[in-house]
Amino acid sequence: MAATPDMRASDGDRDRVAAALREHCAQGRLTMEEFNERLELVYAGRTYGDLRKLTADLPDIDLNNLPAAQAQAPERRRPTGMHPGLKAAWTSWASVFGICVLVYAMTDLGGYFWPMWVGGPWAVILLISTLSGSDPNEIGKSKKDRKRRER
Repeated sequence: MAATPDMRASDGDRDRVAAALREHCAQGRLTMEEFNERLELVYAGRTYGDLRKLTADLPDIDLNNLPAAQAQAPERRRPTGMHPGLKAAWTSWASVFGICVLVYAMTDLGGYFWPMWVGGPWAVILLISTLSGSDPNEIGKSKKDRKRRER
């Protein structure tokens, strides 16, 4: 049955018109004042005719293909290169190991190279994490926790 201007509009119909108005506002066809005025009228509208009057001066919009929403949508792709957590972990390791080597050089240059016990095991763990492509902050956490963080 075709919708006539006198037929009652549903909440879903009002929501679709509101979404279209939001998109027109995002594209710059409506100011915020105009948008707010029309939005109030959308939810006060009772019939299809009331709703059509609010969008009569605007072009039709395909709500399934919204350019403004697509431009604002964040990408879910993982960036190429090393994970930021691994970069931070390697930076921390280099800083601590460098300070230990500096202290060793200033105090006991000819003696036993004790900084290897500070930097060695840590470097091995970081190297394994780097080669496996995992984040060292995620070691010991369940797969469920890791998947939750990826979302």
